[in-house]
Amino acid sequence: MSESDPVPGGRPGEVERATALTGELTGQGVHGLVLAYVDTAGIARVKTVPTAKLAAAAAWGVGMSPVFDTFLADDSIVATDVLGSPDGDLRLYPDLDRLTVLAAQPGWAWAPVDRITQEGAPHPACGRTVLRRIVAGAAERHGITFRAAVEVEWAVGRGDADGDAFVPAVSGPAYGAARQVELSDCAADLLAALAAQGVDVEQFHPEYAAGQFEVSVGALGPVAAADHSVLVRQTIRAVSRRHGLRVSFAPAVLGQGVGNGGHLHLSAWRDGTNLHAGGTARYGMTAEAESFVAGVLGHLPALTALTAPSPASRLRLRPSQWAGVFTAWGRETREAALRIVTGTAGIRDRAANLEVKPVDLAANPYLALAS
Repeated sequence: MSESDPVPGGRPGEVERATALTGELTGQGVHGLVLAYVDTAGIARVKTVPTAKLAAAAAWGVGMSPVFDTFLADDSIVATDVLGSPDGDLRLYPDLDRLTVLAAQPGWAWAPVDRITQEGAPHPACGRTVLRRIVAGAAERHGITFRAAVEVEWAVGRGDADGDAFVPAVSGPAYGAARQVELSDCAADLLAALAAQGVDVEQFHPEYAAGQFEVSVGALGPVAAADHSVLVRQTIRAVSRRHGLRVSFAPAVLGQGVGNGGHLHLSAWRDGTNLHAGGTARYGMTAEAESFVAGVLGHLPALTALTAPSPASRLRLRPSQWAGVFTAWGRETREAALRIVTGTAGIRDRAANLEVKPVDLAANPYLALAS
């Protein structure tokens, strides 16, 4: 992952690197590049360019209006005194370290972008830039690094359903073998695509709600974890479409019942040591990990403005739906907002972490992690 903000003319060495990558991508049959970011409403927005324009994009970015920062989820537009004007232009700069050939979209590659103004200043609404700077600041000022992962839950519906109606594409009980069998071909293609794209899948399984599934991925640095959240959803959409299915990541696909979450897993590290394990505080936490958990808990009601931001989020955040609606914490307590995951004996030094449950995929993952 690129550690510095982009600049007009390109980061040092990136134009040359992009030129070399252009040849490699062309040789792999890649014709277009998807340049992706997530707006403040949690919607993934893209610009695409031909592969031959990668070096130009690395040097000068790709233009996009700043108006999308105040688009709502239904594409209606609001405005503020700072954001939302259709005037002006932004430049989208691809992160070449995260450039990925899309296994489920032949002929395409994908990269997350950082956004700057035409004058070269960081765009204030670029969540990826905000998160990268917060992570760098924690390392510089406190010597602490973080590892993170975003769970992805979604509902699979039949592609031939009328209009916007949701008709589950699979039957069977929660976590049932019948669901896995019925989605077997699509699920196998999804796992193959994610593996080809370098996504480390920890688990894939049917979930509780009708037609619902979940994929859990390995922990990475926070910016890379947010990137993976966006990439995984792009891949799920593409694979599902090839199988004639439609998918929804909405916090509540239906008005009643369990919704889709996007739980965050976080762990703080110092000098390569996991602060959530091997300590003398409760459940093996160190004093620093306890303070971290206490800080998240104390600010949690305000944080949900970023982690569960949509009206549909409120339909999910109900008791007895494993959504973490109570401002409480506990070891392996799935109804508490904060779940202390100690991990299995023998791997706790690697596995122990904090799960933040009142989070869904209407959130911008960069802003959710930055918060």
